[in-house]
Amino acid sequence: MSTLDGRGPAQRCPAALAAERLRIGLEHCGISADVHQGHGVSLLSVWTNLVVWTDGLAYRWWAGKISAKTGRRLYRVYGVDNPITVAHCVAQQYAELRKVSPWPRGIAERMS
Repeated sequence: MSTLDGRGPAQRCPAALAAERLRIGLEHCGISADVHQGHGVSLLSVWTNLVVWTDGLAYRWWAGKISAKTGRRLYRVYGVDNPITVAHCVAQQYAELRKVSPWPRGIAERMS
């Protein structure tokens, strides 16, 4: 298991462990994510408008929708007990976002 902060897995916080498990699940779906952590929270940067954050108890990300009633963003929330299922849900959101927000031309050319 890779470490995010140079410490061994047994010394890492629950959020970091949950983020690493989700990162691995996303990797199995063919999706790369950058993991960032601090203050008991870990973030997985997946795509434009798709950042998953975890406190070690749940994964959360913006569903891409606004509530008609309140005008606030709607979020998806899943427990950390099944990161593979969550990875598939994040992968679906990723696929939708890729349709409306593909790589900018210069980046796409460098990625080829």
